[in-house]
Amino acid sequence: MRLSELLKNVEPQAIAGDAEVEITGVNIDSRRIAPGHLFVAIKGTQTDGHVYIGKAVELGAAAVLCEEMPEERKEGVTYVTVESTEAAVGPVATLFYGDPSSRLKLVGVTGTNGKTTIATLLYNMFRKMGHRCGLLSTVCNYIEGEPIAASHTTPDPIELNSLLARMVEAGCEYAFMECSSHAVAQQRIGGLRFAGGLFTNLTRDHLDYHKTFENYRDAKKAFFDSLPKEAFAITNADDKNGMVMVQNTRATVKTYSTRTLADFKARIIECHFEGMYLEIDGREVGVQFIGKFNVSNLLAVYGAAIMLGKQPEDILVVLSTLRSVSGRLEPIRSEKGGYTAIVDYAHTPDALENVLSAIHEVLDGKGRVITVCGAGGNRDKGKRPLMAQEAVKQSDLVVITSDNPRFEKPQDIISDMLAGLNAQQMKKVMTNADRREAIRTACMMARKGDVILVAGKGHEDYQEIEGVKHHFDDKEELVRMMTEG
Repeated sequence: MRLSELLKNVEPQAIAGDAEVEITGVNIDSRRIAPGHLFVAIKGTQTDGHVYIGKAVELGAAAVLCEEMPEERKEGVTYVTVESTEAAVGPVATLFYGDPSSRLKLVGVTGTNGKTTIATLLYNMFRKMGHRCGLLSTVCNYIEGEPIAASHTTPDPIELNSLLARMVEAGCEYAFMECSSHAVAQQRIGGLRFAGGLFTNLTRDHLDYHKTFENYRDAKKAFFDSLPKEAFAITNADDKNGMVMVQNTRATVKTYSTRTLADFKARIIECHFEGMYLEIDGREVGVQFIGKFNVSNLLAVYGAAIMLGKQPEDILVVLSTLRSVSGRLEPIRSEKGGYTAIVDYAHTPDALENVLSAIHEVLDGKGRVITVCGAGGNRDKGKRPLMAQEAVKQSDLVVITSDNPRFEKPQDIISDMLAGLNAQQMKKVMTNADRREAIRTACMMARKGDVILVAGKGHEDYQEIEGVKHHFDDKEELVRMMTEG
């Protein structure tokens, strides 16, 4: 494809060289440049891509898209400047890959918690209904059943369009994706055409990046602001920011709720560890999930399926067969010890509160709750004491441990968490920076009828320490200790 065609949806400020040069690939990573490629220099949070223009040219870049025209330019290479390469790369990648999002129905899910569950359940539901589908999620990307490892919640615009193009090639009719606040703020979803968007909830998270809650909220809202009028926007009426999200959208707005008037409503009839019996829009259905927050997630899935043209009866039949996403309220039963362990990805105060509330709904005072949790390193420090407070508030015993310390010392993170507790609360708290030993301690303390919650990592099978990922799987550890014990 010629460079001039790729620039149709951006506004070049200056062009030095031949705009009709043929482009064979687009990259923001100079290490991936091959002869004939367009290198897009982006000023990222860690490094400035402009520093690598020379390297990209050495590797054979035919053209460079940048914000500042280089003083030294190689003959035969075309240089194009734009106001923002971060804003331009999405539209450029969309054109290069043949505008794949316009050739299937793409649905985005945003919010603090529930994105993975909702996107994955929609993917599984529509496949069970006989459709070919794609999924872009934190856990794994899928193209009609083929797993493709995920490195970010939302990939960069080039990888994103490449995956969507592969989905179109595979005959996918639908694609469901998580849209993180980072992705919206960094315009990774720029140029994509969405058939619909869903909002789950909004609580404190990622303030290490966004700095303020308002910035975080506005990043989520920008996704709905950008939806076309032909799209639908489904929002959680139970969240105080639910209607804020859709106040400026052009899309058709629908609401869901477990507490107030809404387009899609549900209530719990019965609840146990194997699942719940619900009433959704006047119809009863059994589901293999627990917790009020999962009722909200299932309502969002139900609403999206309705807006995509499916009949309520057909949706509920499939909904009853779906299972929880890996590492989300995933139960492991100790037959020998008579207790239940639950692995969950909860890594925010709100998520931890929701999971513990769900456990108490089922336990109904008939057993103790032992919680193992930590907090990630090099992330928002303000939520650490809040995490500890939530754990102590709804647990009989708490073991505070290491999560992904990254480049921080685990003990420093633990100290930050303990700073949120008073002397009385500290009486039910133990600490152990070794996550394996912390889980072992919880298993040793558990009695028949108790529930152990191991929170924070969920589906992750590693611990990141000093920039190195070491294999570590909470589920594997629990199974091993239950077998040994």
